[in-house]
Amino acid sequence: MKFIDEAIIEVHAGSGGNGSASFRREKFVPRGGPDGGDGGRGGSIFAVADRNINTLIDYRYARIHRARDGGAGRGAQCNGAGGEDVCLRVPVGTVVSDLETGAIIADLSAHEQKALLARGGKGGLGNVHFKSSVNRAPRKTTPGEEGQSARLKLELKVLADVGLLGLPNAGKSTFIRAVSSARPKVADYPFTTLNPQLGVVRAGEGSFVVADIPGLIEGASEGAGLGHQFLRHLQRTRLLLHLVDIAPFEPDADPARDARTIAAELKKYDPSLARKPRWLVLNKVDLLPPEERSAAAAQLLKRLRWRGRSFSISALTGAGCRELSFEIMKFLDSQREEQAS
Repeated sequence: MKFIDEAIIEVHAGSGGNGSASFRREKFVPRGGPDGGDGGRGGSIFAVADRNINTLIDYRYARIHRARDGGAGRGAQCNGAGGEDVCLRVPVGTVVSDLETGAIIADLSAHEQKALLARGGKGGLGNVHFKSSVNRAPRKTTPGEEGQSARLKLELKVLADVGLLGLPNAGKSTFIRAVSSARPKVADYPFTTLNPQLGVVRAGEGSFVVADIPGLIEGASEGAGLGHQFLRHLQRTRLLLHLVDIAPFEPDADPARDARTIAAELKKYDPSLARKPRWLVLNKVDLLPPEERSAAAAQLLKRLRWRGRSFSISALTGAGCRELSFEIMKFLDSQREEQAS
């Protein structure tokens, strides 16, 4: 199934039914009085998070969603039927915002979480409500209220503990294959990953979810390349793994420059992303002679003036990947303990 993480829809709630102007008419009861019922309420429109859905593709093709109007009131104080509510099922992690104002209406981050998108109108009052000591035969009623309408933007932000960063061909897809059962496409050309990929990593008795997004290039925050479409998926993560190719084939390649490029794009797109914990992962050490690996890593860290945590791995051979997974698990566990205390 094609991955779609953004859609624009229109929602139109149902209007309430009109109140009824009716009078009781029975044999031997010539002046039975008003008995007009109320109109039914219009149907509302809700969004419901569903963990069994992983794309917004349905809303690319079904853009307009309407709920039914409420029924009109009738005699004998019979109220009109209420319009049936409409529930739009969306992936967990969907953010709903008003297209005109940009205001966030709902952030659906849990299975079966429900949010009101458009409220149905109230039903109108029948003439039975307007009977008084001076007006025994009122003909007054009120019409049903109009239902709410809105144009909305749906954005999917995948829920993952760890997000992978890096230029195209940095080895992110190979890494996620090495540490999880996910099987993203891997090939020796840029932009192999066209959609976010999620993998569950087991580390001892615990596990965490890692997300791989398309590789970033310079200018991604302004729309260059593919990665800018998916940077939002990193906003929910608790840790970023920044993969750098320590042994690129191109003669003019510069791993330090590449790493700075990614950091700059993060900051431009969302400063809060740049403030997230970020570990540097030096990948493809298997392409260097064993005696040169430590020196190459130290030189790169020195050029970057890197003071955070760093790891040297080979996603292709799996060297260092298990140790990195356990360190990630310990970090995430410590964060959960801090939040709980």
